[in-house]
Amino acid sequence: MKKTSFLLVVITIMFTSTLSSQTLSLSSQNEKALHAFPELPYAYDALKQAIDSETMNIHYNKHFRGYHSKFLKAIEGSPLEKQSLEDIFANVSKYPEAVRNNAGGFYNHAMFWTIMSPDGGGEPTGKLAEAINKSFGSFEAFKTAFEKAAASRFGSGWAWLSVDEGGKLFISSTANQDNPLMDVNEKQGHPILCLDVWEHAYYLRYQNQRTSYIGNFWKVVNWDEVANRMKK
Repeated sequence: MKKTSFLLVVITIMFTSTLSSQTLSLSSQNEKALHAFPELPYAYDALKQAIDSETMNIHYNKHFRGYHSKFLKAIEGSPLEKQSLEDIFANVSKYPEAVRNNAGGFYNHAMFWTIMSPDGGGEPTGKLAEAINKSFGSFEAFKTAFEKAAASRFGSGWAWLSVDEGGKLFISSTANQDNPLMDVNEKQGHPILCLDVWEHAYYLRYQNQRTSYIGNFWKVVNWDEVANRMKK
């Protein structure tokens, strides 16, 4: 009887240990998935109407990967490992600059790749088109305002189209790797379209002609993805 009880205890301990190990492993996998490095959704030369292959290769593999690696290092061992980027941005003013800069660089670029497509261009349709017309008067007026925000950003930064708390679209520009989700902005919102105007995003092809780069951007905008982001 004693032997049976002892065996039951041993089996229970082994089972509990295995379960605990599996739970820890699953938790670790979920944390890694939360901040996983995404694949580029097209070939390096797929957006050649606007962005050359060499720039895309360097931008994705060097700059973007660098932000991702530094972001993971900046949050390593902290509670931020288990937080989404959106939650981090909501309180980013409380965290070190390394978190703000690299979390922003990771998020902004991950979004940037998806709102462009080899089959992009043209004009938005449906509810997105209606929202743009309601907020800016017309698609052309929107383009003019967005281009101004991108072209007038002094130094490095981004131009954004976002949705505010009231559901209205607005255009803004942020410095460095900031974005409209961050609590450091006077006006916050959920971004649905962005344009990287750091020199590394265009200089190899356009050199100092940022406005030419901005003009060609419209040829590759993935309006379906922008519309999906607005729905969310």
